[in-house]
Amino acid sequence: MSAIKRIIPMLDRVLVKRAETLTTTKGGIVLPEKAQGKMMEGTVIAVGPGARNAQTGAHITPGVKEGDRILLPEFGGTKVEMEDKKEYLLFRESDILAKLE
Repeated sequence: MSAIKRIIPMLDRVLVKRAETLTTTKGGIVLPEKAQGKMMEGTVIAVGPGARNAQTGAHITPGVKEGDRILLPEFGGTKVEMEDKKEYLLFRESDILAKLE
């Protein structure tokens, strides 16, 4: 976790860990790599301070916080590979589709 602490997203950026894809079905059948779909769900790892208001220059508080489960677009985001060999994605807050309860 120490490698993650070194990344602080700028402005309205959000660092997300995409949920793991299913490699087997409920019946125990192993899915080939091409049949595995991208997970549209993720967990917020870190959040920037928010975008700036054009008139006042103050930060606009982001609508998500660390630990929130969110719905992601199928494509987009900037891939970031950390020292722990895990892949994370950086999204703008406006790219996030929904917050999951």
